[in-house]
Amino acid sequence: MLRGKHKPTFAPHRDEGDFVVVINASKVRLTGNKLSAKVWYRHSGYPGGLKAIGYEKLMAERADVAVEKAIRGMLPHNRLGRAMARKLKVYKGPTHPHEAQKPQPLAVNKSAGMGANQANQDKE
Repeated sequence: MLRGKHKPTFAPHRDEGDFVVVINASKVRLTGNKLSAKVWYRHSGYPGGLKAIGYEKLMAERADVAVEKAIRGMLPHNRLGRAMARKLKVYKGPTHPHEAQKPQPLAVNKSAGMGANQANQDKE
């Protein structure tokens, strides 16, 4: 939705995507061992300024940052991707200040994160 691939006028070099509001970021689950093994790094730019935060702590305290970082990683890594990322709003809980814009809910496939076998078992 951010890139605009759902539109007939999509071109990879243009920003034609929509604004996206993600709510309930604190309910996102990581698969496998990622919650305990994955680490978020950031650097202040100064010598010795590397900070490392485990995803277990990050998801507990700042789940919206973790979701935003995951989505930014899927966008192009250039000025076009930065422009698209400005149209992304992520919130930890169900409330957000964009009700006046009347956002439309997007149907998300709940079995997308599961394996094919697990999704088929859920249907039976």
